[in-house]
Amino acid sequence: MALRALSDLREIERYSVKEWGRKAADKYLDDIAAALDRLSENPEILHIEPDLIPGLYFYRVRKHILVCDFQGENVIVLTVIHTSMDLPARLVELEPRLVSESQILQAKPRKTPDES
Repeated sequence: MALRALSDLREIERYSVKEWGRKAADKYLDDIAAALDRLSENPEILHIEPDLIPGLYFYRVRKHILVCDFQGENVIVLTVIHTSMDLPARLVELEPRLVSESQILQAKPRKTPDES
């Protein structure tokens, strides 16, 4: 998961706790975690949006959209965007950073469990 996506999740958690309480925030984040598990097992469920940035993939979880890329066979979540946002405009705004972060992540060799 990219740093931007982790930051997005922290913001989702902060906002959800403030608006609906810890229990609701935890449930929402659990739903996102379950979606990440589904994506790692079945990356073919990602959607391509041809009118948006080519090479990015999307998956909706409740009121958020996971914007993803691939590193080999692994799905990388680049950012998490609320459905109330203007997705095309937000992606145009983020595009240079998303592309850069994706390239950095793809260039990093992945550690195997015994290398940790």
